[in-house]
Amino acid sequence: MAKIVVVFHSGYGHTLRLAQAVAEGADATLLAIDAEGNLPEGGWDTLNAADAIIMGSPTYMGSVSWQFKKFADASSKAWFTQAWKDKLFAGFTNSATMNGDKLSTLHYLFTLAMQHSGLWVGTGQMPSNSKAAQRNDINFVGSFSGAMAQSPSDASPAEMPQGDLDTARLFGTRVAAAAARWVK
Repeated sequence: MAKIVVVFHSGYGHTLRLAQAVAEGADATLLAIDAEGNLPEGGWDTLNAADAIIMGSPTYMGSVSWQFKKFADASSKAWFTQAWKDKLFAGFTNSATMNGDKLSTLHYLFTLAMQHSGLWVGTGQMPSNSKAAQRNDINFVGSFSGAMAQSPSDASPAEMPQGDLDTARLFGTRVAAAAARWVK
């Protein structure tokens, strides 16, 4: 079985809920980046041993949080030795508005994965974009690059739309299926 790690930063708890849903779908280990931008003890070893790394960050001001950026900059040690070459990568994000420039965040995560010579896994989900579509449908936000969620700025993490959490869970399942095919 492939070893999958979900490495993420969450500022207010919404991205944590998304990370939990992704990890549930992927049967993955959660690895939280703390409020100071650091990994817990053994975090780098966990990432080095992973077959797939799913990265998550809230979208703040059109990109990843500074805490995630600090982690990304610190990953240059793995980059220098190409320690993560040929690992599978995927990404997810959340913001308060429907667009919120979330695609910029996913592009950042994609670029980071490519710098590590990784292989990217998208959602594999068609968007819910018909007149009959409802907010809690799968992939209502309509992303192919990675999982996107939208949480109103005055909503608690418990109030996140179930459709976004279901989308994240299915996304995790897709990454796990890709990892099972890739890692033999």
